[in-house]
Parts: sequence; structure tokens; C-alpha cells
Amino acid sequence: MLAPALPPDEDERLRHLTELAILDTPPEEPFDRVVRLAKKMFDVPIALVSLVDANRQWFKACIGLPARETGRDVSFCGHAILGEDTFVIEDTRVDPRFADNPLVTGAPFIRFYAGQPLRIAGGFKIGTLCIIDTKPHHFAAEDRATLRDLAGVLERELAALHLATVDPLTGLSNRRGFTVLGRKAFSLARRMNLPMAAIAADLDRFKAINDTYGHATGDAALRLFADAQRQAVRDADVAARLGGDEFAALLVNCPADEVEPVIARIRAHVAKRIAETGFPTAIEFSAGFAAIDATATADFDAAMAQADSEMYRRKNARKAAR
Repeated sequence: MLAPALPPDEDERLRHLTELAILDTPPEEPFDRVVRLAKKMFDVPIALVSLVDANRQWFKACIGLPARETGRDVSFCGHAILGEDTFVIEDTRVDPRFADNPLVTGAPFIRFYAGQPLRIAGGFKIGTLCIIDTKPHHFAAEDRATLRDLAGVLERELAALHLATVDPLTGLSNRRGFTVLGRKAFSLARRMNLPMAAIAADLDRFKAINDTYGHATGDAALRLFADAQRQAVRDADVAARLGGDEFAALLVNCPADEVEPVIARIRAHVAKRIAETGFPTAIEFSAGFAAIDATATADFDAAMAQADSEMYRRKNARKAAR
């Protein structure tokens, strides 16, 4: 068996998949409808919308399989996202990459697979629309075109979801995306007994940047700060622009004494980007945080409210000190 390789853009691909806030969500009719249609049109027992996560493939929509996910190392879809066109295995038993795959030698006894990569904004391939059969198939050019058309319907659904959860200016999660992702991360950390921290940040005198240099420079300042925040936190953390000049982050498995260094890294990255780009003015910000003991009873919303309150306390103290 040949396990799928990682795409060259794997880190960015996973980041965009995570920011969609679609993993581990309930079934939705637009995705289920396309899967039902694919099953009927191609007369196969199994049809899936498969999203390829770091170590698994998770099924947003599924007909014909009892499982909601399988390991990425045995997945056909992990191979499919490596190419640009429809990935087809007409008979797995004669393909050395898959002949001894446990999904071929055991249930569901895959003999035929066709998967069309699903792309989101930026061209990142996050998964596939795929059809599977327990007997070999010939898959003609017309069949491939039909599968591509069905995948196009799903890509439009994903594009709408992207717009609903991602801030278009900075590429960070927006308020809705942050709430969905943050609550998931919060629940996971609580189950695993991990410490967490919530950060709230607000640019200082942002209106003055807009008034002095124009809104294009103001937008550039927001993007610069977003880039700095993205570099300062880890991949497992959740960063967002909540709106205007308000930003936030949820740090998972982060003790209280490690939060201030994260804020300091954001400041350092901001200063570095200003020096590198020749940005015309300083970008200052106030940040507060709430440390969350994994055994505490606080919830996500309460933690963010506490971080926000601390941020405004520090902002007012900075104003008073000027």
C-alpha cells in the first residue's frame, strides 16, 4: 500500500480548511443532495464528500458507509487532492498503490474509485467529491465531466461558507468563524484537561491612521496586524478579526504564564513588518487576556468577555499614562 504524500501547500491548505469551520459539523442538505445525485447518476453504492484533515478524512456527506471518517494514510482522497484532474482507479486489484489497502482487502472492499478535488478560494484542495463501487468500472471522459460538474456545485457551497466565516480583508476567521471554531477548540481543550487563554486586541488610534493616510493605508495596517498575529500564534490556536480594528485569539494548551510572551511576539512581528515594508506610521495596540483553568466552569463567551474587559482596562491605562 502506498500512503498519500503531503501536498506542497499542506500547512496553508489545512489552515484554510480549519478556518472554514466545517469539520465535524452536522449533515447539511446542499451537500447531501449532491451525494444522492452522484450515487444515482453513476449507479454506485457509495458516494462521499470527503474533507482531508491532517490525519484523517472526514465525511461531510456520505451514502453507503457507516463510518464518518477513516485514517488519511489509507485514504484514496488523500491521493486525489495531489492532482488537478479527476483521480480514477478503475480496478484497485491491479493497481499496486491500492491492491493491499485495507479498504480494498476488507470492508468496504473498494474495487473502483473516482474522486474530483474540491477547491476553495486560493485554489486549495481541501477534499473530494468521490464515488466508490465494489466492482471495477470503466470511467469515460463524459463521466469525468459529469463528476466535475457536480463538484462545481459543492465548490459554490464551500465558497458561500468561506464568505460566511472568513474575513475577506485579512484572511483570518471573522466573528462567526471565530465563535464556531473557538467553541469547538474550547470544548476539546476542556475534555482533554488542557489550560487555555483568550486574547482580545484592539488597535490604538486606528481612526487617526485612516484620517491621516487614507483608508487604503488603514486596510494595510489591519492586514499587517493580522499577519503578525497569525505568525505569533500556533497552528492549533484560533485567530480572528472580529470587525473594525478588533482582533481575538484562543490559545489552546497555553498556561497563563505563556500568554504575555505571545502578545510580545505579536508586537515584535508588527515592528518587523513595519521595518520590512516601510509602513508610514507606527501601529500600536492594546491587548488583554483571560487565563482559563481546564477545571474551571467558565465558558467560551465568558472567557472572551473577561479578555475584552482586561483589554479595555489596559487601553484606558495607556491613555491615562500619555
